Amino acid sequence: MNKNDLKKMKELLQTLRRKVAGDLNHIEKDTLNQSQRDASGDLSGYSFHMADVATDNFDREFNLDIASGEQKSLNDIEVALQKIEEGTYGKCETCEAKISVERLKAVPYAKLCVKCKQEEERKTKRKPS
Repeated sequence: MNKNDLKKMKELLQTLRRKVAGDLNHIEKDTLNQSQRDASGDLSGYSFHMADVATDNFDREFNLDIASGEQKSLNDIEVALQKIEEGTYGKCETCEAKISVERLKAVPYAKLCVKCKQEEERKTKRKPS
């Protein structure tokens, strides 16, 4: 990968980092930092209906899952930016082959080449849950 491509990838990763961090901040502010009572808008002292509680719990768990995925992406982006600084960006962590520019444009924080990623996914599918 030439210097110009690396510079573009770094800019792309930094833009992606700002977006993901903003998304996480939004989820945290709107969902995770509110009590269940505040989130529902019920300011009375009365208990919630069981169906309302279940819906609120589902929504909170759903947002936690999203936040978890966003945090993983943010961590992967940070690792990719660090690899650019170290000069190891674009190298597969498993086989050490170069990751194609096309793959990096699609997933700029990719850690594995397509072949190794496919193998990883095959192994994951074979494992019993």
